[in-house]
Amino acid sequence: MLKLKNVKKSYTEPNGDELPVLEIEDFELGKGEQSVLVGRSGGGKTTLLHVIAGISRPDCGSVMIDGLDITRLPEAGADRFRAERIGYVFQTFNLMSGFTALENVMLGMTFSRGRRDTQRATNLLEQVGLGHRLQHKPTELSVGEQQRVAVARSLANRPKLLLADEPTANVDPANQQHVIDLIRESCLNEQVSLLMVTHASEVANQFDRVDRLDEINKVVAQSATPE
Repeated sequence: MLKLKNVKKSYTEPNGDELPVLEIEDFELGKGEQSVLVGRSGGGKTTLLHVIAGISRPDCGSVMIDGLDITRLPEAGADRFRAERIGYVFQTFNLMSGFTALENVMLGMTFSRGRRDTQRATNLLEQVGLGHRLQHKPTELSVGEQQRVAVARSLANRPKLLLADEPTANVDPANQQHVIDLIRESCLNEQVSLLMVTHASEVANQFDRVDRLDEINKVVAQSATPE
């Protein structure tokens, strides 16, 4: 489902120096497989997800998703591919404040070739326990409820791969377990591959497969090596 090969990504600092962020020789995730990627804050986890999603382009290397190398797509093509085949749960939810929960879930459908499916959006919100909150806007929802809307939205277009960026970071401790269970169960039910990144050991301990950034990303591994 997902295969990274010789992926490198760097940024240019204000003084002109190059700042390496990613150097990944090989990483794979199978169809329907669930993995959690553990790494310290500032270690490149979000950058990696952005590269996989086609939000940011790597300097070199290939990112194969469902048999297609998205690095070869033009920007518009990458945007379309992401809308149709990749779900994304953002750390900060990224909900539209002026839209209801139902409208937020349906909004993602407008970026793909599929039609706006009100029934599917409704069903997804019911599955995450928000069937009674369809017409509520984000400001009328708790933080935990907003994250559940974000999860429903990420599955709206029946993606092949779901990326979750520290999904419990802004959720109170009482609801963190529920959010993790919700994402994992939703992906299992929809047969979606899941890659979740976190720095929290209590989240990582719930996964059978745990990948560590300092083992797959040479930039992190080298920075952690004593001189």
